[in-house]
Amino acid sequence: MGEYAKTTTGVIFTLSQYVSGTILAATAFGLLLITGLSAAGVLPWLDLSLAFGAQPIDQAGIWVQSGVTVFAVMLLFYLPSHFRVARLETSHRQFQLSMEDVARAYARVHAEDRKGAFRMSAEFDAVRERLVFLRDHPELGSLEPEVLEVAAQMSRVSQELASTYSDRNVARAREFLRQRQDEVEELEQRIVMAKQINSELRRWTQEVELEESMAESQLRRLRDDLREILPELDGLDVEPGPTQGRVIGLPHRAAAE
Repeated sequence: MGEYAKTTTGVIFTLSQYVSGTILAATAFGLLLITGLSAAGVLPWLDLSLAFGAQPIDQAGIWVQSGVTVFAVMLLFYLPSHFRVARLETSHRQFQLSMEDVARAYARVHAEDRKGAFRMSAEFDAVRERLVFLRDHPELGSLEPEVLEVAAQMSRVSQELASTYSDRNVARAREFLRQRQDEVEELEQRIVMAKQINSELRRWTQEVELEESMAESQLRRLRDDLREILPELDGLDVEPGPTQGRVIGLPHRAAAE
């Protein structure tokens, strides 16, 4: 609806330019003819009573008629450039509309080509097949035959591109990338889990080493305490007996003790 309004407005504006230019040219030629006949005495001059303040202006009608005629004739020199610009605007607007129609038709036929709807391999048959599709399309049937033919030829030229990037190939590529993405996400989850396990094992190892260190420290302290309490245990000999589990030999003390 917006494109239609723009097109209608442009057409009306162009027509108004042509009509105004034509009216201006006719008025200028009419004034030039009337002024020429007045100067020749065939027609009377314009009769106006004008005054500048209290001073009346003699032959004011002749001056006004001649000035308006000269001004209109001067405007005629701008008409060629005016019509040239109007033609350029019209041709540009028509070209823009034609290119929009071609792009719209090409998008339709290229989408069908990506689906694999066309089977003809020969250039002439392929173009004709696409042209038949465009003519039968409900949204493109009102376009000009030249526009449809250009769109069909463009689709034939880009057939290899449509085959390479067909809907099937694009779907396969997307599925492959989706699987790769899933694998990457799964690998990232495993890496996070491995990091958590590694951190837990490291913390557990540190706790075990700390407990072992504390146990060894307590054992050394207990040994030191036993040595202070029972110094006789420094030279203990442990000998296994046949009937007793262990026999502790004590050192002989001197008789003086």
